[in-house]
Amino acid sequence: MSVEDSVPRIGQIVRIKQGREAGQFAIVIEVIDDKFVMLADGDKRKYDRQKKKNINHIEAIDYISPEVRDSLLKTGRVTNGKLRFAIAKFVGEVVTD
Repeated sequence: MSVEDSVPRIGQIVRIKQGREAGQFAIVIEVIDDKFVMLADGDKRKYDRQKKKNINHIEAIDYISPEVRDSLLKTGRVTNGKLRFAIAKFVGEVVTD
């Protein structure tokens, strides 16, 4: 696996593996460097209070929310409702199948 594959991308859904939020899903809001990303889920972890997380403590899932990614790239912000919607859509489509 190359370095580019291991670093999550903006808008990508990840599962948290370690910490008090272990097992929950979140969305990558910002990639700080090759070791850290900022995560938010729109519910317990709002966009305004993002969580800095080591990429070794998350599991990147091969699903990028186009709504969240486009909003972040165009305006630099995303609503908490859009984050919640993207995670609920992912859980409804992918996790239950």
